[in-house]
Amino acid sequence: MKKEWLIYGAYGYTGNLLANEAVRAGHKPVLAGRSQEKLISLSEKLDLDYRTFDLENEKTIIENIQDFDLIFLAAGPFKHTSAPIIQSCLKTGTNYLDITGEVPVFEQNFKFDERAKEQGIVILSGVGFDVVPSDCMAKYVSEKIKNPTNLELGIGGMTESSPGTLKTMLEYRDTRALIRKNGQLVQEIPNNVLRKIRFTDKVRYVMPVMWGDLATAYRSTGIPNITTYMEIPKKFMSLTTPIKALKNNSIKNGVLNKAEYKKNIQKWIDENVKGPDENTRLKARSYVWARARNDDGSEAQAWLNSIEPYQFTVISGIKCVEKVFKLNLKGTLTPSLAFGKDFVLEFPETKRYDSLNE
Repeated sequence: MKKEWLIYGAYGYTGNLLANEAVRAGHKPVLAGRSQEKLISLSEKLDLDYRTFDLENEKTIIENIQDFDLIFLAAGPFKHTSAPIIQSCLKTGTNYLDITGEVPVFEQNFKFDERAKEQGIVILSGVGFDVVPSDCMAKYVSEKIKNPTNLELGIGGMTESSPGTLKTMLEYRDTRALIRKNGQLVQEIPNNVLRKIRFTDKVRYVMPVMWGDLATAYRSTGIPNITTYMEIPKKFMSLTTPIKALKNNSIKNGVLNKAEYKKNIQKWIDENVKGPDENTRLKARSYVWARARNDDGSEAQAWLNSIEPYQFTVISGIKCVEKVFKLNLKGTLTPSLAFGKDFVLEFPETKRYDSLNE
C-alpha cells in the first residue's frame, strides 16, 4: 500500500514551513533530503518519518519514491534538482509538484507532458507564489478580451529572500532579461527597463525579470508576447554590497575558480540570510497587476491584493497537494490549467479587483 506523499528539501527555509503547515492541516508527509542530521531534528519536532537520499543516482531516487503517490520538491535551485526527480517519477508513477520560479525548469517540464499523460501522473511546477497568483491573473485577464496578443504582469510587495531563493537568483545572475516575443523566449531588454506600476496600495518602481510566467502564462493563455516585472526587494539590493565584497576579496586572494567562488557565496548566504520572520510573513502583503491587450486596441486589467509571498507559498503548496489527490490530473500543467483562474481567490485575505475604484 502506498504512503501518501513526501517533501524533498523539508529542512530548508520553505520546506520547513511547508512541513509545519502540512501537519497543521492534518497531513503526515514523509520528510526527505540529503542531511540526516537536519531531517532527524525536524522529524522529531513534527513526529514524522524521514528518508535520507541524494539525487545523484536514479536507482536511489526510484527506491525512495516508488512507495509514494506524490513527491513535493522544495529543494532548489531547481535546474539541478527537478529533472532527476521527474525522470524517476515517470518510471514510478509518482505525481510531481514543486515551487520553482525558474523559466528553464518550466520549459523543461513541459517537454515531459506526453510521457506524464502516458504514466497517468501530473507534473505541476510553480505551486507557490511563483506562479499561482500571477498565473491565475494572467488567465483571468486573457479571457476578458478577444484574441489577446500582449500580456504584462507586475509583482510587488516582495519582502526579502530566503537562502534558497537568493541562491537561485544568483544562479541566473549572468542571464539578461527575458521576454516572450512572438511565442519565443528572447533575451531582449524592453524599452521601459524601469517603469512605474500602480498596484492596489501604491505606485511602485519595477524592472523586467525572468519570472516563471514567461513559460506558464504562455501555456495558460496562448498569448505570444509576455513581459514580467517585479519590484526588487530592498533587502535583496542591500545584499549586493557584501556579495560584491566577497567576490573582490576572493579575486584578491587568488580564488579565481568559479566553482570555489560559488561555494563561498553559498556559504555566506547560509550564514547571513535567514528569510522573512514569522511576524513579517503574517503581516506583510503581496500585489499582482495584470494587463492583456489585443491588436484592435482593447485591453483588460486586474489587480490582486494577497498575503505575504512565503505565507502564500506554504498555504498554496498544501492546497495543491490536496487538490491533486482529489482530481485525476494528467500531464504537465500550470496552476490555472489545473485548478482554474479563480483558484487564487480561495486564499485567505485575498481579493481581485477589476478597477482601482472598487
